[in-house]
Amino acid sequence: MKVFIRNIHLYLGLASGLIIVFVCLTGTILVFEKEIEQTWHSERYFVVPASTPRLSLAQLTDAVRAYKPKAKITSWKVYADPARSVEVSLAGAGGPGGKDGGPKGERSGNGKAKLEGAGRPGGEGRGPGAGKPGEGGPGKGKGKGDGGPRLYVNPYTAAVLGEINPRETFFHTVEQLHRGLVAGPIGKLVMGINASIFLFILGTGLILWWPATRKAMTQRLKVKWGSGWKRLNHDFHIVLGFYASLFLLVFALTGVGMSFEWITKGINQLTNSPLKRPEPPVSAAPAAGATTFAADAALTLARQQAPDAENYSLQLPKEPTGSIRVAVLRPGAVTENATDEVYLDQYSGQVISGQTYAQRPLGQKIRGLFKPIHTGAIFGWPTKILALVISLLGASFPITGTILWLNRIRKNRKKQRTLQAV
Repeated sequence: MKVFIRNIHLYLGLASGLIIVFVCLTGTILVFEKEIEQTWHSERYFVVPASTPRLSLAQLTDAVRAYKPKAKITSWKVYADPARSVEVSLAGAGGPGGKDGGPKGERSGNGKAKLEGAGRPGGEGRGPGAGKPGEGGPGKGKGKGDGGPRLYVNPYTAAVLGEINPRETFFHTVEQLHRGLVAGPIGKLVMGINASIFLFILGTGLILWWPATRKAMTQRLKVKWGSGWKRLNHDFHIVLGFYASLFLLVFALTGVGMSFEWITKGINQLTNSPLKRPEPPVSAAPAAGATTFAADAALTLARQQAPDAENYSLQLPKEPTGSIRVAVLRPGAVTENATDEVYLDQYSGQVISGQTYAQRPLGQKIRGLFKPIHTGAIFGWPTKILALVISLLGASFPITGTILWLNRIRKNRKKQRTLQAV
């Protein structure tokens, strides 16, 4: 029986080894995506706090319109940290460098603008307009108005600090490679199948690792440092493989969960959660000549309700009947998408509906944990460092396993030649 399991472990590893190495290595890049991005482009994300109060969103809107006269603001993300810039998502596919009619460059002045369009406030790593269905709160996902550029604005001077298109960044490309080899639904299916195969490899590896005696147990829990390279390769694959497999199983399970929609549906059914999220509420019909509720007023309301929040995201309506979505990330939130949210009438500012993170259906909360667990972001730096180490080990196991197999073949051939000589 053990020979059969060893063969399954071997051939599945040989068949998917290259993809496993690729997935693990791209995963290591994504673990510290936010930290690398903010360090490499610190001038975009951080400002020097001024002694004067922050400018209003209306004043920042003027700067955005001066930089891009045709810009349609879809969402805002304002941080409580005084050293953070304000993130502004725009509708359309206008790229960096003033393709929508604004001047090229990194900094600009003031002008006039009208708030319109829609966006989806997302997590820190992607900013406003980010997120995928099933990973956050109700109403998340990419709408038709999403996919445009994002500006970073100094909240004290209204200077435009930088502009990016989230879908054209290096990390977005790496994520697309990691999740689906940039091959659309087929690539995502291939990666999902590969993650499922990886689960079988890990399971059979644990069965093969299990020792028959207590003495063998001790040997399989320690690496014999100072031994020859063959013994070290053996211990790296078997000993370190055992420790890492416990975490790799979690990463593989969450990877499978993010690859197949039927898993999300199954979780919702098991937890009696709604299979579909409710549509955002609509605003009441406005009276003749009614004006829209200002973004500054919505932000003030959010600050009054949650003065200690880490950040506030405002999603503006894209239709005359749409509502304003306000998402608040409170301190100590389990993930960056664990926000409390309310919907406001875009004309009167009245609260139409609201939901805290604790009130979300259990299925949505479980599904929302897949990505932070998969990337190691669930508990901050400690789990990110752990995810980095485990991913590097995961990339090494197909290599050490192949070397182990080749050494065994050479050993068997040498033994056969010796027997023939005798």
